[in-house]
Amino acid sequence: MADEAVASDSSTQNPLVTVTFQRDANRKQKYLEAEPKALGITQITLTVHQILCLNIFPNYQRHPFNKIPFIISSLLVLIAGSVAIAARNLHLPTLRGNLGMQIVSSAAAFFNAIWLLVDIETYYSECWHYSHDYNSTTAQVCHAIERTKHHLFAQNMIIQLALFAISVTLAVYTCKVVNCCGPAPKMPVIMLQTPPADP
Repeated sequence: MADEAVASDSSTQNPLVTVTFQRDANRKQKYLEAEPKALGITQITLTVHQILCLNIFPNYQRHPFNKIPFIISSLLVLIAGSVAIAARNLHLPTLRGNLGMQIVSSAAAFFNAIWLLVDIETYYSECWHYSHDYNSTTAQVCHAIERTKHHLFAQNMIIQLALFAISVTLAVYTCKVVNCCGPAPKMPVIMLQTPPADP
């Protein structure tokens, strides 16, 4: 019995293998895998493009103030792109702010897509004035403008889907870093110790 106690005591003092669980010190680097600078710049440029495209073909039959919700939600996406670039410093409060802004940005991109659908559905053609004289130059120009507006609408919808995907991607990567869904994962660290050499 005394021999067993000595044997177990010596094995607990100098184990050959030690397994500990530690938090990953480099987990914040996971955010940089999303290329936040490139995605943030893409968010900003696509949003500026959207705002400019909105004013190319004004919808004369609607009140100009109806564009304000679209512009406000576009500005939210623009701010989210700026915060995504700023979060590259991996400062935890900035990363948390980025997570919140990317969630807001994805909701804003979804809202803008719905707004565009409503806008194109309520838009009616001005070319009916020329239905009696379809071959006139004015009627042909009017129909060309109508076709261009529909192409621009399709482009804007694709851009809104891209902005939504970018926002969701950045939110997912940020969520992995700030551990919003649970505690920080611990990684096993295995340490091998060589026994002391017998003299």
